Amino acid sequence: MFRAEAEGLAALAAAGVPVPRVYAVGVDAGEARIEMQRLALGARADWPALARRIAALHRNTAPQFGWHADNWIGLAPQLNGWQTDWSAFWFEKRLAPQAARARAAGFEFDLAALRGLLAAHRPPASLLHGDLWQGNIGFTPAGPVLFDPAVYYGDREADLAMTELFGRFPRAFYAAYDAAWPLDSGYAQRRDLYNLYHVLNHLNLFGAGYLRQAQTLVAQLTVRAREAGT
Repeated sequence: MFRAEAEGLAALAAAGVPVPRVYAVGVDAGEARIEMQRLALGARADWPALARRIAALHRNTAPQFGWHADNWIGLAPQLNGWQTDWSAFWFEKRLAPQAARARAAGFEFDLAALRGLLAAHRPPASLLHGDLWQGNIGFTPAGPVLFDPAVYYGDREADLAMTELFGRFPRAFYAAYDAAWPLDSGYAQRRDLYNLYHVLNHLNLFGAGYLRQAQTLVAQLTVRAREAGT
């Protein structure tokens, strides 16, 4: 897990995103550890600057979706590999594994009707932070900084969707991102599908407190899929 975190931070840094420097990853006296730079957090929040950094990050693209190795989303494994079809990647590597874990814990979800929701969507494969919520960003005197990534190449909308899931970022962030690289009109229709991944992950990690939210999202998305005839 620490090696994957260090690799993710290195990928973000190579794309020009400020991150804490990693000094060492290894095992000390039988205990895994990661040593990284201590950041001077707590500076004034510059949300437009953060938005511009993330838009620039998303400009880094790859020929396929995924990542060369599996990594982690919080404390849960995140499957990767490479695929040319974004819809297939999202369902096979993101939603299906979370649904299988939920099923093993006694929570049943039928996601079959949702597969068509991304069928016509052809985004570029952008480098993503992968776990972009307020707990994984900070502001130093030098500007915004990101940490605790779950990197892969995917639809940039997946990063933006998560910023709206657990406490929406301030309005200035979205205005600055839109000025740097506007989202297309279909984003609002895909946002909930992308956030279902994180809600299912929280259900699997933290229990039934997230069950109602997951059930509501699946029900709403199923209705949307049927109305669209997908």
